Amino acid sequence: MTAESDAQWYLYILKLARGQLYTGITTDVPRRFAEHQAGGRRAAKSLRGKGPLQLVFSCPVGDLSQALRLERKIKKLPRSQKLQVVQQKRLPTDLTLSESFSKTT
Repeated sequence: MTAESDAQWYLYILKLARGQLYTGITTDVPRRFAEHQAGGRRAAKSLRGKGPLQLVFSCPVGDLSQALRLERKIKKLPRSQKLQVVQQKRLPTDLTLSESFSKTT
C-alpha cells in the first residue's frame, strides 16, 4: 500500500460559472481546488475555462477504494439529487458505504 492510498480521502463538489456541478475526490481539498482554479496542467480538463469555480461541498469518505466507489455513485445521480447533497451539506445515507460518510466539513 502507498501512503496516498492509506490517506484520508475526500469527496468534493464544485459549482462552475454556468451552474454545472463537478464531482471529484482528493486527499487535499484546498490544494485540489486551487489546482482547478488555476486551470493549469494539473486541473481537470473538463474544468478548464469554466471558472470561476466555487467549492460547494466536501466531506471525508475513507480510503481511496471507498472514495472511488462513492464518486461513481454521486456522478450517476441526477442534478436535483446532487443539489440536495449541496443544500443539506451531507450525503444521503443510502449512498454511504460506512458511518464516516455522513460527516461533513
